[in-house]
Amino acid sequence: MRIGLFTDGLKHLSRRDALAWAAGNDITDVEMSVGTWGARTHLNLAALLRDEAARDELRRDLDEAGIRFSAVNAAGNPLHPDPASRAEAQRAVKGAIELAALLGIDRVVTMAGSPGGRTGGPIGVFGLWSISNDDEPIWTWQMEAEVGPYWRSMSDWMSTAAPDVRICLELHPGVSVWTLESYRALRAYCGGNVGVNMDPSHFWWQGADPIRVTEALGEIGPVVGWCHGKDTTLYPERIALNGVMDHRFPVDASWAPWHFSAIGDGHDAATWSRLIGALQSVGHDSVVSIEHEDPSLTPEECIRRSVATLKVALAGLSRPSHFGVS
Repeated sequence: MRIGLFTDGLKHLSRRDALAWAAGNDITDVEMSVGTWGARTHLNLAALLRDEAARDELRRDLDEAGIRFSAVNAAGNPLHPDPASRAEAQRAVKGAIELAALLGIDRVVTMAGSPGGRTGGPIGVFGLWSISNDDEPIWTWQMEAEVGPYWRSMSDWMSTAAPDVRICLELHPGVSVWTLESYRALRAYCGGNVGVNMDPSHFWWQGADPIRVTEALGEIGPVVGWCHGKDTTLYPERIALNGVMDHRFPVDASWAPWHFSAIGDGHDAATWSRLIGALQSVGHDSVVSIEHEDPSLTPEECIRRSVATLKVALAGLSRPSHFGVS
């Protein structure tokens, strides 16, 4: 398992500087963004799809730093109820897949999307089934009417246009596929080329165990194709007063019931070692891609702390008696 970086964390640096910084901090692989929710500072999707010279320049930058480009990130809402926003996000997802195929990359990371309600509207609706007032079955309707058909179409198109590329959906609260069971429901519509990006941070704050979720995903098949390296720090006393669904924004570590954090600041290296062992056991044995979203740290500090913990966690895989992994 290699240590990677989602370079949106270094969006303040040029691509060459970001790659050089990553290489100088023991990072071997990068994930870069082209999606509507991404920073998009290190890749120009249109130019890369159009121009071989742009792709050659990217290859030179990667070779100079000694870094692998292992995943294209196309995070966004491809089911946005606004037609223009939907079209832009869908172009980014399709373009990411086409770019990955051109560059010999086999992973594209994105979200399943969040459509609107039955009567439309300007923004996506996160359908939480039984607690969605006035339309309790909205999640089922969204899956049947929007989410499932879109990903069926994409899965079919990819099977011929980019057969070596796999989509890895980030199971992210706020979009329509965010749990084990919502992903299982989606699989009724699409093939194995629509898999999962395991980001454990999104499970920890919900009270789910990403290790057990990973193992359960493995029972579906070899569906876990990517892993974001991001932790969650939980504050029990604050959660006791405000729960985990606090409305206040932007998130501030001084009062938040929980927040995303550097690897190791929320869960120790032993836990991360067990998670990596679970990932390997279900077929993912390539990259843990560090994602900086810690509101209390600078990007560089967060990434360095995450690298340090991952090194300990990876070393722990060879010591099962200490960490409890096989």
